[in-house]
Amino acid sequence: MYNLISWFDIIGTIVFAISGALAAGRKDMDIFGVIVLATVTAIGGGTLRDLVLGATPVFWIEHSYYLAIIAASAIATVYLHRSRIFHQKILLYADALGLATFTIIGFDKAFAITQQYEIAIMMAVMTAVVGGMIRDVLASEVPLVLRKEVYASASFFGACLYAGMLHLSLDNALAAGIAMLVVLILRLLALRLGVSLPIFSSDEKN
Repeated sequence: MYNLISWFDIIGTIVFAISGALAAGRKDMDIFGVIVLATVTAIGGGTLRDLVLGATPVFWIEHSYYLAIIAASAIATVYLHRSRIFHQKILLYADALGLATFTIIGFDKAFAITQQYEIAIMMAVMTAVVGGMIRDVLASEVPLVLRKEVYASASFFGACLYAGMLHLSLDNALAAGIAMLVVLILRLLALRLGVSLPIFSSDEKN
């Protein structure tokens, strides 16, 4: 199971890097800006997680192949952005898989260090969504996780479910698989059905 998660981690890294590169393209950034946005999107959450946990050197310094994957994905996006390989629906589905994978990876690393479920849940969500938040801020957009999208909430629910199953001594691999599947289903159902969280709208803006 964890070998499969490792492959999903690579897929998630590639997809998040592509989303960062595409965001840079929408803002007419140069190639340096494309690589920067691709990088912060793909590894921003995991970097912040490791720094908060004191897990240094951070993961991409120990495993520098992440940087090569991100750079290759960013450059490929520049040259292939008109190809069907970057079809919006395909990217959304792959992004959902990345969200689910990063949730589990973030939880596992934090729990291994702290042995505290609540901290692991927070780090799981941080790993999954902070990179996208940084991307959106740098691109002068309201971060996706602060809009009505079922995104961070799917990660949070999956992390809580994972914590509950581990607390009940369910097999780790089975628990990880179930939690990933739940995050994936919640995100895809929200996309399919157009489900969103309630929004707060202040009358003062009128």
